[in-house]
Amino acid sequence: MVFLKRTMLRRFLIMSAMLAMFLFITSFWLPQGRFRDCGGPGQPCLSFYQQMPDSPLVPAEWVDLDKAPAIIKDCPGQSFQARLLLQHLKSSLADADDVLLEPYLQSWDQLLNFMESLGTMVSFFSQKVKEKVVLIRELSLKHSLEAHGKRGPSDHSGLQTPESFGLKKGVREESAYRSVRSMVEAELKEGVVDFSRRTDSGCRTLLRLHRSLLWLRLMLEGLAEGPDADGQFKTPGELSRDAYKVALAPHHPWMLRQAAELVFLALPDRRYFLQLVCVTSQREATPVLRIVIHALKLVHTQTQKILAEQKMLELP
Repeated sequence: MVFLKRTMLRRFLIMSAMLAMFLFITSFWLPQGRFRDCGGPGQPCLSFYQQMPDSPLVPAEWVDLDKAPAIIKDCPGQSFQARLLLQHLKSSLADADDVLLEPYLQSWDQLLNFMESLGTMVSFFSQKVKEKVVLIRELSLKHSLEAHGKRGPSDHSGLQTPESFGLKKGVREESAYRSVRSMVEAELKEGVVDFSRRTDSGCRTLLRLHRSLLWLRLMLEGLAEGPDADGQFKTPGELSRDAYKVALAPHHPWMLRQAAELVFLALPDRRYFLQLVCVTSQREATPVLRIVIHALKLVHTQTQKILAEQKMLELP
């Protein structure tokens, strides 16, 4: 009896310590510093992590949404809907050579639903992503209020409306936060972006979302792959770890990288991930995932191009 109590106490203490660590590191989940800042105490450099450049893609390669229902199904009773994600991603590329911000952020609303479906541990991290999405929307609303006076384009709840993004009644209007390109140009002109220290600019915030989008995309690419030579599939935890090493680990401090390993161990199995896209087998999942991956890649590539043009890929 005494042994049993000691065992239960030991397990309770271990879980409490893990939870305390997650609570402590949530403020660091999104990249906060530049890679060249590594090498300090407790921050060994990870020079062997290399982000592979995306192959060029054009919107003309987009999947026809009219044909998507036969492949991508709505999932009643769950918050994440792959079809909605695909629609928002496509809408974000409605302008050539640009990314519209509101549909981009709506894509993140769906991706957040996806992340929060994976369990409590992941929700600690998704909360920091959500804060980034909210910040860009707040910057857009603030800019609209300043441009239109106290009766700015918001509803009674104070939330952003399409008007605050220059999308009123489908008519294109000039707005600093209408698209990624317009936001970058406006914030550079206003001196909001700082290349030497951290600021709460929309550009810096977008960069953090941009890196996390790559992480999710790479993880989904792994889920779409078949088994290895021995007929074994990688677990979602292994796929998330591999994607993390490429997309986020080079920008995270050592302590956060170690804590992330615990999160990967807590991820549900592959079958649970398949259920999130409303399929029951890997054979059904692969074409659905490839459509979503392609959409994510188009948006990521275009965002990468705009940020790279202004040398914003390493904002502190």
